[in-house]
Amino acid sequence: MNLFEQQQAEFIGRHIGPNSIEIAEMLKQIKMQSVEELIEKTIPSSIRLKQPLQTGNSMSEYEYLTTLKTIAQKNKIYKSYIGNGYYNTIMPSVILRNVFENPGWYTQYTPYQAEIAQGRLESLLNYQTMISDLTGLPIANASLLDEGTAAAEGMAMLFNHKNKHTDNIVSPNFFVDENISEQTKEVLKTRSKPINVELVFGDYKTIELDQSYFGAIVQYPNKNGQIEDYRSFIEKAHNQDAQVIMATDLLALCLLTPPGELGADIAIGNSQRFGVPMGFGGPHAAFFATKEAFKRNLPGRIIGVSVDANGNRCLRMALQTREQHIRREKATSNICTAQALLANIAAFYAVYHGASGLKNIAKRTSLLANMLSNSLSKLGLKNENAYYFDTLQINVDEVEKLKEIAESKGINFGYHANKVNISIDETTSLKDVQDIIAVFSNLTNKSIDIEKTNEIDLLTNIPSELTRTSEFLTHPVFNTYRSETQMMRYLKSLENKDLSLNTSMISLGSCTMKLNAATELIPVSWPEFGGVHPFAPANQWEGYQQIISELESWLSNITGFKATSLQPNSGAQGEYAGLLTIRAYHEHRNETHRNIILIPISAHGTNPASAVMAGFKVVVTKCDDHGNIDMDDLRMHAEKHKDNLGGLMITYPSTHGVFEENVIEICNLIHELGGLVYMDGANMNAQVGLTSPGNIGADVCHLNLHKTFAIPHGGGGPGMGPICVNEKLAPYLPGHFSLKNSATAIPAVSAAPYGSASILLISYAYIKMLGAEGIKKSTEIAILNANYMKSRLENDYSILYTGKNGTCAHEFIVDLRPFKTSAGIEAEDVAKRLMDYNFHAPTMSFPVAGTIMIEPTESEDKAELDRLCDALIEIRAEIKSIEDGISDKIDNPLKNAPHTQFETIEGEWNHQYSRQKAVFPIEYVKQNKFWPSVKRVNNTFGDRNLICTCEPVSSYINEA
Repeated sequence: MNLFEQQQAEFIGRHIGPNSIEIAEMLKQIKMQSVEELIEKTIPSSIRLKQPLQTGNSMSEYEYLTTLKTIAQKNKIYKSYIGNGYYNTIMPSVILRNVFENPGWYTQYTPYQAEIAQGRLESLLNYQTMISDLTGLPIANASLLDEGTAAAEGMAMLFNHKNKHTDNIVSPNFFVDENISEQTKEVLKTRSKPINVELVFGDYKTIELDQSYFGAIVQYPNKNGQIEDYRSFIEKAHNQDAQVIMATDLLALCLLTPPGELGADIAIGNSQRFGVPMGFGGPHAAFFATKEAFKRNLPGRIIGVSVDANGNRCLRMALQTREQHIRREKATSNICTAQALLANIAAFYAVYHGASGLKNIAKRTSLLANMLSNSLSKLGLKNENAYYFDTLQINVDEVEKLKEIAESKGINFGYHANKVNISIDETTSLKDVQDIIAVFSNLTNKSIDIEKTNEIDLLTNIPSELTRTSEFLTHPVFNTYRSETQMMRYLKSLENKDLSLNTSMISLGSCTMKLNAATELIPVSWPEFGGVHPFAPANQWEGYQQIISELESWLSNITGFKATSLQPNSGAQGEYAGLLTIRAYHEHRNETHRNIILIPISAHGTNPASAVMAGFKVVVTKCDDHGNIDMDDLRMHAEKHKDNLGGLMITYPSTHGVFEENVIEICNLIHELGGLVYMDGANMNAQVGLTSPGNIGADVCHLNLHKTFAIPHGGGGPGMGPICVNEKLAPYLPGHFSLKNSATAIPAVSAAPYGSASILLISYAYIKMLGAEGIKKSTEIAILNANYMKSRLENDYSILYTGKNGTCAHEFIVDLRPFKTSAGIEAEDVAKRLMDYNFHAPTMSFPVAGTIMIEPTESEDKAELDRLCDALIEIRAEIKSIEDGISDKIDNPLKNAPHTQFETIEGEWNHQYSRQKAVFPIEYVKQNKFWPSVKRVNNTFGDRNLICTCEPVSSYINEA
């Protein structure tokens, strides 16, 4: 390879951890002559790819950024006043630099290990408090995917609440006001059909509700900007035992009476305009707030207050055992990923501005809208909205002519048959308003000056009976950090409490916590990508079109399928979308009776939940003693349900980290009986370039771009779950109201046409810079790293499940169950003890209770793999010390883990082991110690004393 070829391939060496010398050493450890020999002994030859991937050659980082800048310039950044849930906003630079662009925030994992996640847990608690305060409802979750799916979650929750005590659906109807956003309507249509909800569209003023209705949804302000008073409607709904969802806008709620005070049962929306770029549709954190009565039914994650082992206040994910996917086929939601990173940004936006700052932004926005409305009236143009916050609806006879004039000036409005909507936002200036007036002056051939309004006249466009009088964001955290110095230090203090990939490897099995390269992430903050409205005309996002087209082509090639949809914005939503395509296929063939989905017991918990949401009945099948699908049991169930068999959901390689030898036989069995095969893409990092779902015989799969294709986990989200399908299912891929759809397309599963489009750039860069050879090598090294660690650990631990040649795929399971009997040590004790060694625990008790599942990924070098192995081997020695009676069964480093800096230096040390053993158990920890900020969290206390917002001001006074 000459110098120029080396330059082109430089990113391969940047992304993949082990170098050639380390690879040779690891091969020696596992007694293999080559990586190819390892792959041959791991992956069945019958499913190996015969042809190389067609994803192009590798590209240097510099060349990639230069090339992408050219593509970015194809996007036209107009001043967009389209609104409809997406607005220009200003991310404060202190948040941009210290959070959005900081791997200490975007590479964290979901905060299941609360002791090393107190920073982001505090921020998410701030987010919940912000949502609760602004909506006037007492409990909120830690974010959902987008506004459309949040509305659908609310609908499903209310449907199950009203109908849960009956064998039959007694109240199937859900009222949808005609003036809610089109994208929300479409997602409601998608989600309602499989669960037998009947949507009734109409005008909230004239609809006659009765006992057949379980709920309703209205928008405040509505999609045209009009502010409506829904109090009498809500009362009417409550009289029929129906609950009301109110879709709303956080910035508007700084001035408007909150939904909770109007009587609404649920408030939903998105927090995008609190400092998060539009990004052509996402990612954005949706919010969901509700009444106390629904706290046990609330979808998604909730952050709560608890105490640690020393009785000190701490935070954790509340009601963890209530998570929907644990309920499997009895679940009413399949949510797994949230939008934690974006929720954190929105929360920090509120922390930085405080209530007074937010009110000022809201007042300026509404004041400019008022000025514009008054000015346009002088041109003879009527604003249809009697009351409004930021959006005008103007009657226009010549809409096409107006559009032509506006676009010639670089301006976008929201266009309708004979009306135009204009939404003002935080970035709008007086000059912008003058530019808008100039467009209409051009249309009408009249000239006027801007109609200026004094601030004291601001609320004339907001009805007095709906003007907010209640306070919000009174908690100290929202009233302390006003200077950039204060804010910067607050952000750093939270970051320091969290273990992320810039501390050490995070070896979570099935979660694939690989390198999120800086070059992949840099373009996400470019305005050419962040500033594009998802409903802008197609000729304004040609750069996105190129990226989307190429990425769809590459992912189709990688998976061995015909077509790809990038719309699903989480892995679980990808499952749901994939199953809907199967359902649509059967319906198109007049086989609606095919409603049985077989799912092995080892499957991800979201699999059965997604199947139920898609309208299927779940039949669980067994696994054998080796962790493989039990073929006899599968065949028995398949034959039993052959007349109604819709399909099979399978994870490959298996959740146990093994390439099952009979996978083709499994797929053929399902196909012979008329079903289709859905392959969960969670373990795709063991397939890319070596085999593929299409080659194996599956019909559809989803891909976790936040796993295999390098999008960061962001402390619990964002995620992306595109689906790839064969020719049979391609006609049924999701459509969107804003796009040209095929006649057979299923309705939208996400609010935006391409889901969280801006982060597709990351996976695009990952494939572009690695090239076909690089992504194949990534898979090979992921498998090598896992087998190396397995080899190093198997003398000290029992390893569950391997292939016929004794190898594992990209992950493996360590059995900790024997230690419960021999030493009283459980998996949780090992997980917490690893924190003292500077590590996040591997996946705990999944898919087998009492175990840990390790996935090192290809990005970790041999030295880091050895550090984790050394830690686990030393922990095994600590367990043996208990087994031999040297260490006490109760007072030992594992049972007391993790150990904090405070307890180590405070007062006397009363343990039977030394301080050094507690906090510096192995030499490398001394060089760069990460300190857990709290002792082991008491989850039971937190569930019994559920507090999910910042404590009131009085609690801070009492502490003082």
